[in-house]
Amino acid sequence: MAQHVDELLAVLAELTRLRALQIVWVGDEHSVCDLMGRLDVTQSRMSRHMQRLKKAGLVVDRRDGQWVRYRKCTALPDGWVAIIERVLDTLPTCSEALDHKKAA
Repeated sequence: MAQHVDELLAVLAELTRLRALQIVWVGDEHSVCDLMGRLDVTQSRMSRHMQRLKKAGLVVDRRDGQWVRYRKCTALPDGWVAIIERVLDTLPTCSEALDHKKAA
């Protein structure tokens, strides 16, 4: 788990990772395939982002047959949860962001 707030902010600084965290933050489990479809990114890119979030301690994973499912880590310090939620509150929903991306 990332130990310092600068490490947390570095993890949150990449938009695709931030969007993935936004999706899993509500408590549901999501596979890389689900996330890559929702975020319109490749499997290898999505896997790298999820590994970075896992290494930082923001998500946990669970193997389900051939799938790996990710969900929010519930053991985060309250201060970190407050920072993450504040950052996520500034984002439009993922569907709004994809609609804007397609229109551009």
